Amino acid sequence: MNPSLPAFGGSASMQDVGAPFGLQSEDDAYVVNTGAGLDFRVRRAPTGVSLRGAGDISSLRYHGVDYQDIHRGSHINSGFGGLYDDQGPVDVEARTIGNDIIEITVHAGELIHYYIVRRGEPRIYMATWFSREPKPGLVRFIVRVPWEALPHGPEAANLHGTDRTIEAHDIFGRPDGQTRSKHYSNMRLKDWRYFGATGPRVGLWIVRDDNEGNSGGPFYRSLLDQGASDQELTYIINYGEGQTEPFRTGILNCYTLVFTNGEAPGHVETSWFTDLDIKGYVAPAGRGAVEGVANGLDPAFTYTIGLANAHAQYWTAVAPNGHFTRPALLPGTYRLTLYKNELAVAQEDVTVEAGRMVSAAALHADDPESLPSLWRIGHWDGSPREFLNGDKVTTMHPSDIRMSHWAVAPFIVGQSVPARDFPAYQWQDINNDLHIHFMLDKLPASDLVLRIGITTASFHGRPVISLNEWDAHPPKPSLQPTSRTLTVGTYRGNNVTYRFTIPASAFKAGPNDLALHVVSGNRGHGFLSPGVSYDAIDLVEDR
Repeated sequence: MNPSLPAFGGSASMQDVGAPFGLQSEDDAYVVNTGAGLDFRVRRAPTGVSLRGAGDISSLRYHGVDYQDIHRGSHINSGFGGLYDDQGPVDVEARTIGNDIIEITVHAGELIHYYIVRRGEPRIYMATWFSREPKPGLVRFIVRVPWEALPHGPEAANLHGTDRTIEAHDIFGRPDGQTRSKHYSNMRLKDWRYFGATGPRVGLWIVRDDNEGNSGGPFYRSLLDQGASDQELTYIINYGEGQTEPFRTGILNCYTLVFTNGEAPGHVETSWFTDLDIKGYVAPAGRGAVEGVANGLDPAFTYTIGLANAHAQYWTAVAPNGHFTRPALLPGTYRLTLYKNELAVAQEDVTVEAGRMVSAAALHADDPESLPSLWRIGHWDGSPREFLNGDKVTTMHPSDIRMSHWAVAPFIVGQSVPARDFPAYQWQDINNDLHIHFMLDKLPASDLVLRIGITTASFHGRPVISLNEWDAHPPKPSLQPTSRTLTVGTYRGNNVTYRFTIPASAFKAGPNDLALHVVSGNRGHGFLSPGVSYDAIDLVEDR
């Protein structure tokens, strides 16, 4: 037993430590020992009169220390028993497959969840399949570990030391003015293969497989952890906040809980699932691949290929020479999108067949930045990160003391710097009077176009402009997520470009004053007022 840690969920007897691989059936639970220092219990029946509890992990012991919160289980959402209003009792079954595999299957309404172990591995392989979205309109597996056992998780999601609520019931403030929230543990899907937390000589991680059943694409951000009384490691299968597309159902989602002695987890291989009877599993032989080339790339940016249809989603990096390959795809027709950073710059359809490599049509980037401009603020890349506070918006609330003031002096073209002088976000109730000053040597010979790119908008916010004494008509709102975005760590929505045609007569030879405001039919207060996230702004010839 690790002498530096208490047995948070109750200590194991010494004969349990290093116990052999095997499955035991007790009245209320199945007990699994991996033969690698990890043993755990899965409840067979609910506790008390409630259906909740069956299917939960109720004990999670590694080298004799129980890392499971003894008061709450680890499970899907709030428990398998409450996923559907019309579901019957949760059914939990267990079996040994050959000499080296144990599988526990949880049936809960239209959702099936698997816990699988292999002899000699301190891992719990998990897979979830569902044909209908359960309550409360999301699917996530939450591992609940007493915080003292795993105190080192994402600092931005560590609620310890907070003393007040900043927003809703999930964003909190510390006495020093810093903010913390589970939402700020987010990362772009394409940027992580695992996440977790550590304690003295222990690490607990969740490693994802292909994430093909999620929704939102390679740049989607959602919470991964919350450090409160428990360290709550949360694997998102689908999630409503900041969502840009319908959820995917009827597809298997695989992920693995991995214990280590503190080091990061290595590669997790799941192709051996082929030998198991898991609903929705498609073996490598039943999958196909796509390859292709993209042209017109800007070497200053990274490019990503996304593939998506109603059933599955994938992505892969584009090499500097423009070539890309993506294996392990489910058969079907996909919309293939080329992204410059996070901005879609080309699209094609491609049909994938099992057992084949197909070649996609050559892509050519239609880059807004390739159009000459009189001036430009920011880069057309689908992200506000090059603007003021853009490097902080995913890990803290906009009110955080570490943020620079959102209200800024006029941006002077040719002198000001975007990272210092132009805000990543603009709200109707916070900084709704942004100005851009620029010089023209002479009046333009024809109308000009001001392009304003946004990455998302909250509460139907959209930009409208005034130039000198001329006022533009407010545009219609764009199609964006209906949940919070700008305050919960994501600027990711639907990239939209507003084009304002400005008559030549509105310009002046010499100094010009361009004003930007956010308009909306909605009202709100402070950082929950209508707002937008900026991608780029430029003035170009009308064409």
